[in-house]
Formats: sequence, structure tokens, C-alpha cells
Amino acid sequence: MFLDVRDLHSYYGKSHILQGVDLNLKRGEMVCLLGRNGVGKTTTLKSIMGMVKPAEGQVLLDSKNLAGLLPYQIARLGVGLVPEDRRILPSLTVHENLLIGMKPPADPVEKGVETWDPDRAYRIFSRLEQRRHHMGNQLSGGEQQMLSVARTLMGNPRLILVDEPTEGLAPLLVRAVMKMLVDIQQSGVTILLVEQNLKAALEIATRFYIMSKGKIVFEGDRKALEAATEVRRKYLEV
Repeated sequence: MFLDVRDLHSYYGKSHILQGVDLNLKRGEMVCLLGRNGVGKTTTLKSIMGMVKPAEGQVLLDSKNLAGLLPYQIARLGVGLVPEDRRILPSLTVHENLLIGMKPPADPVEKGVETWDPDRAYRIFSRLEQRRHHMGNQLSGGEQQMLSVARTLMGNPRLILVDEPTEGLAPLLVRAVMKMLVDIQQSGVTILLVEQNLKAALEIATRFYIMSKGKIVFEGDRKALEAATEVRRKYLEV
């Protein structure tokens, strides 16, 4: 497995948020983590990224344990996080936001892998190219989401963790963001997607996990999830 999360436990203070999470991704997959608000999805991403230090368990990336490493060390190993709040710098242009995300030359890039730079990003994110001189605070919510993803790609990640990319977006922009994720996956990047829009997720992800109260309660492919009517009703209210 490319990413293998084993028996992960994480706390906020005395609150036991992740209670033995197990999940895995093959290289090149797009896997979706589903669940209601407050069940531990974002904490799972932050624990993988080192922003929350796991109390127990392993996070293996190509068999290397990331648990206990700092976020910048994990980023240098090829993991990028697209946060739910986007964190666009409002007083910088689109192009300047992208430049800030570029990987330092000293960081290794896998042999034979095309590196990301603003020109490559503009080929996938044509809307951003049209707005390359606009300030961050002049962008729509969908454009800010695209910029957040594109900026993460500037670090040349092998794996990106994407947290609720369609939250608050109009249906037309939801489709645009989902197409963008498919394009990124097809470029060779592995994606772990946290999403609440089940309909959109079913169109692009190949496997699914459902979380409830800090635990994984379902794992399966698209066909299995579509057939699991009672599971969807109980844990996703759909």
C-alpha cells in the first residue's frame, strides 16, 4: 500500500477523537472519507499530516512511518494538505500565492516525475490563468478553492489530503472542482478526499470509508456503497 494508516488514535486534550482508525490507499487512487460533522474526518487528515500528533498507531507512506514527524518533514516526503478554510493570502495575486507554495530546490522530487510550477498549474486551472493578476480577496469561493489546491501542488506532492473542497459551492462550481480533482489524479497524484457531498464523491472516487465517532464503520467500492442503503441512512442520512 502507498498509504497505510494503522490503528490510529489521536486526542484533543482528554477527548479521544480517533479511536483506532485503519485506512489505506494504493498509489494513484482517489479514496473518499465520508461522515457527518464532528466524527473525526478532519482530525484524520491532520494526524496524517502531523498537525495533530497521534498518541498511538502508524501512518506509513511507502512503508516509512510518518507518525511523530513534524508537518514540514511530512511535506518534504511528498504529502500536501488542502485545508477546508483554503487559507488564501488576500493581499497577494493568484500568481504570488502559487509562488509561495513552490517546493524549495533542495527538496527531492521523484525521478521521472514532472514537477509542478505555475505554468503547469495554469494548464489544468485555466480559470486561474485568466485571473493570475487578481488579488486573493477578489476571487470567488470556487476560484479560491482551485487556488488552494493549485498552491498545494506547487510542493510536488505524491499524496494530497483534500478537506471538504465543495463546501459552500454552487452546483456548477462543485462540478468544476470535482473535474479538477480527476485531472490531478490522472496526472499521477494520489488523493484522500474528505467530502460530505455523496453524489459528487460517487462520481470520482473509487473506494470509500465512512467514519462515525472516531472509528471506520464502512469500507467498500462504489458498488458496495450504493448497495449499502442502511449504512448510508444510519451514518450519512441519505
